[in-house]
Parts: sequence; C-alpha cells; structure tokens
Amino acid sequence: MTRRALVKELDNLSGPLRADVRRLSSALGELIAESDGAGLLEAVERLRQAAIDLRQSRGSAAEERLKQLIDLVDSFDLDQAESVARAFTVYFQLANLAEERHRIRILRQRARSQAEVAESLAATVGQLRREVGDAALAELLAQLDIRLVLTAHPTEARRRAVVDALRRIADVMDLFDDQRLSAYERAEAERRLREQLSILWRTPQLRRHRPTPLDEVRTVLSIFDESLFPLVPVLYRELGRALEQNQLTSARRIDATRIRPFLRWGTWVGGDRDGNPHVNHAVTEAALEVQADRVLLKLESRARRVASCLTLSEESTPPSEELRRWLQRTQAALGRAGRAPRARSSGEPHRDALMLSADRLLATRLDRPGSYDSAGEFIADLRTIQRSLLAAGADRVAGGELQNLIWQAETFGFHLASLEVRQHSSVHSDAIAELLPGAEDNAAALDALADGDHPMAVKPHSEAAREALATFQAIARLQARYGTDSCVRYVVSFTRSPADVVAVAALARVAVPEGSLELEVVPLFESRADLEAAPGVLDSLLGLPGWQRSLEQRGRRLEVMLGYSDATKDAGFLAANLALYRAQSTLVAWARRNRIQLTLFHGRGGAVGRGGGPAGRAIRSQAPGSLQGRFKVTEQGEVIFARYGNRAIALRHLEQVSSAVVTASTARHQEALAAAEERFFDAAELMASTSEAVYRGLVEAPDFAEFFARVTPLDEIGQLAIGSRPARRGGAQVSELEQLRAIPWVFAWTQNRCNLPGWYGLGSGLQAIVDRSGLAYLRRIVAEWPFLSSVIDNAEMSLAKADPMIAGLYLARGRRPELVDLIREEYRLTRRLVLAVTGHQRLLAGHPILQLAVDLRNPYVDALSFLQLRFLRELQEADGARSRQLSALVRLTVSGVAAGLQNTG
Repeated sequence: MTRRALVKELDNLSGPLRADVRRLSSALGELIAESDGAGLLEAVERLRQAAIDLRQSRGSAAEERLKQLIDLVDSFDLDQAESVARAFTVYFQLANLAEERHRIRILRQRARSQAEVAESLAATVGQLRREVGDAALAELLAQLDIRLVLTAHPTEARRRAVVDALRRIADVMDLFDDQRLSAYERAEAERRLREQLSILWRTPQLRRHRPTPLDEVRTVLSIFDESLFPLVPVLYRELGRALEQNQLTSARRIDATRIRPFLRWGTWVGGDRDGNPHVNHAVTEAALEVQADRVLLKLESRARRVASCLTLSEESTPPSEELRRWLQRTQAALGRAGRAPRARSSGEPHRDALMLSADRLLATRLDRPGSYDSAGEFIADLRTIQRSLLAAGADRVAGGELQNLIWQAETFGFHLASLEVRQHSSVHSDAIAELLPGAEDNAAALDALADGDHPMAVKPHSEAAREALATFQAIARLQARYGTDSCVRYVVSFTRSPADVVAVAALARVAVPEGSLELEVVPLFESRADLEAAPGVLDSLLGLPGWQRSLEQRGRRLEVMLGYSDATKDAGFLAANLALYRAQSTLVAWARRNRIQLTLFHGRGGAVGRGGGPAGRAIRSQAPGSLQGRFKVTEQGEVIFARYGNRAIALRHLEQVSSAVVTASTARHQEALAAAEERFFDAAELMASTSEAVYRGLVEAPDFAEFFARVTPLDEIGQLAIGSRPARRGGAQVSELEQLRAIPWVFAWTQNRCNLPGWYGLGSGLQAIVDRSGLAYLRRIVAEWPFLSSVIDNAEMSLAKADPMIAGLYLARGRRPELVDLIREEYRLTRRLVLAVTGHQRLLAGHPILQLAVDLRNPYVDALSFLQLRFLRELQEADGARSRQLSALVRLTVSGVAAGLQNTG
C-alpha cells in the first residue's frame, strides 16, 4: 500500500480522532489568541510550518530550510519563546488525550462486535480449550498469580494539576459523543471545554517544588480510586464470561463465587529508600496508614451501597442458621451501633448483616470497639452472608455485587497494596560494621545472628544505623496493625553476596529481638556481572542453616528480582537483554534442582532502554520455565498513568497481561521456547559479546561523561521536580557516569533524539551473525525465537523515534567528532540490518498506524527540539536571573518533548 493510500484509509478509519484533534487544537488556538494575542498564535503557526517544510525538503533545499528555522527560533524574545514552547507542549498533551479517547472508542467497538479480540481472555480461553483441553486450562488458571508493583520512579513529567485538567477535558469531550445532546447541552459542553482548556493553558507546566514521598503516595492512590479498585471485579467477570460456552444459557452459567482472584497489587511508594534520603521509617508508616484509610473507606462505602440493594425479605429469602447466630453475636459486640441497622430494616436480614459489616469497617478505620482484626475476618463475614443467600436459592444475588465486594476485599485487603521496602545493600553492611565489627562480610555469622543465637550488645551511634533498625521496627508495627501481607517483602538492591541477604535478617532480629517480624528478603541482581553471579549467591545461601530454615518455613518459596535498567546501562541494549534472559534460565534451573518455587520479579521500566515495550510480547518471550503461572513486574512513572489512568485501557492491559501469562505457561509454548533457545543461543551470545564490546567502546571512551552532559539536557533533567528521589546516587559528581541513575540516562538520550540506550550496539551484533552465517540465518532466528523477535521489535520502535538530523545538532555540541562518528555509523548499521531482518522498506512498516503517528508528530517535536537547542546554547553563556530563566525554559521543552514522543525514562 502506498503512503497516499494508507493516509486515505487511515482518514476513513480515524475520522472521530481527527475530529477530536481539530476541535481541541482549534479551541486552543482561540484561547491562545484571546489570552496572549494574535501575534503568539502567528508565531506558533510559523514555527510549525517551518518544521513541516524542513521535513519535506532534501539536499541543498533542506540546508536552507534548516537555516531559516534556526533564524526563526532565534528571533523570538525569551518571553515569546516560552509561550511558543508552552503552546506546543499543551498541543501534545491534547493530542495524546485525543489518541487515548480513540483507543477507548476502538476498544468499545470491538467489545460490541461478535469477533474475538486478540489477547483478550475470551480469545485465550477459547484457544487453550482447543489446544490443551478443559482440565489443563483449569490447572493453568488455578496457578495464575499476577503481581503488579507500582513505583514512584521519577518518569512522569506532568504535574498532577496538568493530569487533572486533562482528565476534566476528557470528561467534557465524552459529551460530544452523545448524539442525544440538546442544542443547549451541546453549547454548554463547548463552554465547559473552553473553560477547562483555559485552565490548562494558564496552569504552569512545571512543578515549583519536588513532591514529597507522601505526595507521591496520594498521586498513586488516585489510580486506585479512579481505576483499579472498581476494575478488579470487571476483570474477573470477563474471565467468567470467557469460560462460558454460551453466555445466554443460564444452565451453563459459570458460578462467579468459584472464580479465584489472581491479581495482587504492590507498591514501592513510600517504601523505596534506595538513594532517596526523603524516605524513612516514619514516611513508610505514614504511607501505609494513608493506604489503609483509603481502602477501608472504599470497602465501607461499597459495603453500604451493596447492602442498600439487599432488600430481600425474610420470607422470600430466609437467613441460614449460621447467619442468624452471626447477627446476634455481631449486634451484641457492636452494642447500640449494632442494633440501629436492625431497627431500620427489620425483616431484611441480609441487608442487616452487610450493614453491620460496614459498621465494623468504620470502627476499624477509626480504631473503635467492634473493629475487625483482619481483612480475612471481614471476608469470612461476607462469605457467611453469601452462603446464606445460596442456601435460600438466591444464587444470582450471591454471585452479583456481593461477589464483586468479596473480590475487592480479597485483592486489596485492609492495606490496598502490599508496601515493599527497598534499600541498597551497602546501607545494611555499614550498619552491621557499626553494630558487629568484622561481620559485615561474614554470611555465616550474620545467619547465626538472624537465627537468634548471638544477641548484639552494641548500640547504634550513627543516624543511618538507627534509621535502619527503626525501619524494621516500623514494619513490625505495620504487620501487627494491618496484617503480615501489608508489608512483608524487603528488596535488597545491588545484591552481590550471601551476606547482603542475611544482613537484612540479622538487622531485623536485632531491631525486633522477640522474632515476631516476618520478612521475605528479595535479592535484587542488577548489573550484568551480578546477574551472572546470582545462582552462586543463592547456592551459598542454601548452605546457611538459618536461611535454610527460613526457606522451609515459607514453603520453599523464593522471590528474586532482576534489574533491567542498570543492566542495560552497564552492558548495552542487546547484551543486557541476553544477560537477563540467561539469568532467568539459570535461576529456573537452580530452583528446579533445589525444589524451590521461584518467582522472578522483573524490574522493568517504561522506555525500551529500561526493559519497556509491549507487555504481552515481553511476557511471551521470557525464558522457558520462568513463569509457571507466576508473574511479577514493576509499573513505573508515566507507564502507570498510561496503562491505568482510564478504566477501558486498564482493563485491556490487564487482559493482555493475564492472557500472555497463561499462554506462556503452557507446556507447548515452553517446549517451543526451549527448542529455539537450544538452536540459537550460541548465535545470540556472539551477537551480545560483539554488541557489548561496541557499546563499551563508546561509553568507556575518555571523558565520555562530559560529552554526554554536553549533548543532552542532563543537568536540567536532574532539576525537574518530577519525583522525590535525586537523579544521582549519593555523593556523585556530574562527571561520574557510573553514579548516574538509569532513568536520567535514558531520559536524556530520548531528549536529544538519539534514543541510544534502545539500540546502540545491536547493529554490530547482528552484523556478526551475518558475517558468520548469512542474512537468511539471522532472519530465521528472529522468525523462530520470540526472545530475539521482541528485541528487534523494541529496537525498531527506538530507531523510529530517533532522528539523525536533530540528534546531529545535539551531538555537535559535544565537540567530539570521533564519538559522533561512532554513534552515526552504528545507527546506520543498526537501521539497515533491522530493516533487512524485518523485510520492511521503512521503520515500523509492520505497524502502519504507529508509523504514521510518529511521522505526523515529528515536525511538532522538532519545533520544541530547536527551541531547546537555542536555550541550551544561550544557557552556556548566561548567569544570574537570565540563567535561571533559560534553565526553566529548557525544563519546559523537556516536558514538551516527553509529551510529544510519549517517552521519558
């Protein structure tokens, strides 16, 4: 299909999308002219057209267009330049909103059709029924366990105020889809749209102050409020419908009460103190208290709402004897508060019972008499009510809204999401060195201490050691109040030895000597070398008697976390991907040898350079044996809002993840993966070693860190108030690349339009196989091995969002032509071989809608890039107030480019 034909077809398919974009951009233009004058609107249009003209030019004409565009950008005074940058930034936010609305529109259209949607639960259940049969499908579903952990990693560049304004705009835009609107209602919608657009335009894009950890907790809670809490029952209902062969035949109706919840949520927000000095034991306790208050309030509200509908008379639906006894006990326990519901709704015992449960939830939240001891006790009460309804023949009522409430209680408990603590291994070794000098590297001594054999008499004298012990004491208090599951996992980042793991247990025993604290210590292996050493570290742990006993007490269950971000920064894109794949394989083999039920925790980021990419494809490409129905992964930054900010999109994502985990856990899929791995792993190792050598040749070049800082807005990214955590680990200098966190590393390369972490070195790796075995063999590997196919697809996306022309202007700022030549040559090689492997004429040719979206956005992103380049150039020479103004302008363009590319870190 020609590009002209494709554009025409897409015009027909996406008419509502284009209408939304026109409505929003036209209204924005009107508001800009109203508030800032027609001159600003004219300047925005001139820059937009100049960027489009440059994209359409070639040869000497392109050089002339480039000069004209730079002259135009330089002609703006700073105030005008700021307004122009803000206009493009807001435009991208509105374009993203329109695209999200269109995705929702398409999802609803698919849902109304009779055809099965790929990667839906219905399609997956149907496929697996045909392939493996009902018994095997039931076994797969019985072992399904998906845990999604939300983090506060600073990659969401938008202010919460901007996100809220966009949500209000989206609500107004929904009104225009209603054909029943009267003329007055439509006019009112137009008025409200302009009101909200005006608020968005006049709202500062950048935060003035960094959010506190508790600010981040409240931001994440908004996702639970608006999306995740109401969505969980919907997902399980979808599974129920998928399991029904005939949805309209009541005789074949699936019993909803038998569908086991398989989704659990975790959070690092308020618990992740690795390199974040603002997170301490008090913050961790406060974070879980905020979560608990929110979920108890929601469960109570939901219970009262469901109870108000249970107006079933005692005559039509008699309560069971079990429920009668429960009512008597509970009313007596609550006293006057327990008698009130009975008086209000006499003769409706099931309503009485659920109202009493709601009263107990209120007492729990306010810490009053009659409160629940645990979420399990509340769930048991709900089950008592449900059994009574079933016994009375009210099956549909028992499996209706009451079942939804049970699923929510089972999923969220009284803590909403399990709060996980993370800390750097060096913090623990420093504390041990202070409390037990000489034992910090002695795993056997630490294991004995953790087992309670050697009490420690030394008192901590440093603030760091006192805080380490206070953290464990805080966890113990949280477990006592909200249950063990509320805060039980402790992630040890940069785990490199068995001592790093048992040190946590030792410190916990010192902090809580009576041994009441329950911890699941999760080693996190991050660098390539650490990933390779992981099985040896775990073998050494098995040789420690105390750790072995702890493992037995947990039913020989173990969780191990794999870090994607630092591995990629350390070894490069391809080598890191293979190192992670190899680590999965070796850890699975280790667990099988040692009869351990292993859960791999994937520390994926949002960008391709940090392990991001389409979730379903990534899950299906995992090493054989690494899933077995269990999947745990981090959800970070802008990914949280992109995937869970809207219920329809969130449901689609959760269906895709669930479907992928079930499919990837089948014996057939595992055998195919193992066969491909056996055929092609040697070739992958050659590719990875070649790729890593090329990558290290770049990043280990003399003074590369200074070059990197000059060719990206790195300093300004570090100043963005997008998270409470600093951009660098403690004590780092600007020139120390190894101290830079992976997020600003990826973020900075995205801003200068290189996208280097998502492809650099891949071309050289692919060329090594072409040289040895030919292009046809490389194509065969990609076609038959999901692992490498996923790598190529992700790299193609990164290459498509890179732009050699714009990137060249940034790279020239580094004054290192030899490094620029390396980057350019590797880009050309990688692009050429990715196209050769995929058989595409253009990048993303296999994803034409996405390709067109990138093409249409590029000129607008270019405009912001040219503004950013100007501000960076002038910032070098500025000082005082002008320097501060220019720095703020760079940060504004950073936010705009991130919105335009829909990527940060």
